[in-house]
Amino acid sequence: MTQLHGMTTMVLTADDVDAAAAWYADAFGITPYFRRPESGPAAYVEFRVGPDEDELGLMSRAYAPAGSDGPGSSITYWHVDDVASALGDLLALGAREHSPTTERGGGFTTASVVDPFGNVLGLMHSPHWAGRHAGPATD
Repeated sequence: MTQLHGMTTMVLTADDVDAAAAWYADAFGITPYFRRPESGPAAYVEFRVGPDEDELGLMSRAYAPAGSDGPGSSITYWHVDDVASALGDLLALGAREHSPTTERGGGFTTASVVDPFGNVLGLMHSPHWAGRHAGPATD
């Protein structure tokens, strides 16, 4: 039986990868660490996000699998400390609301947006994720 060990790379598509990379650089406050080709219009860029350096790739829509245009039914959620605040920040950058801030119980809160390039980006406050990434206790 195949076992999933964890996310390697979340790939979103855009007609203009350079514009998408600039938008995500503003949204996350980081710059891509990988770009192909190295000069000229980008076909693919990749960011490392958060303490686990999860990979977010932005690929030219020209290389997307057939039938993958438009917001899909699968959403990858990224942990944030404050979902409502993160949602507001992304809306201010030109995203549109996909699903509103929703309390899920047990400390879990979610929301999602559609970025200006047609991709769904999930936001979640997860006490499980936060607990795994808490700094060492200090006395």
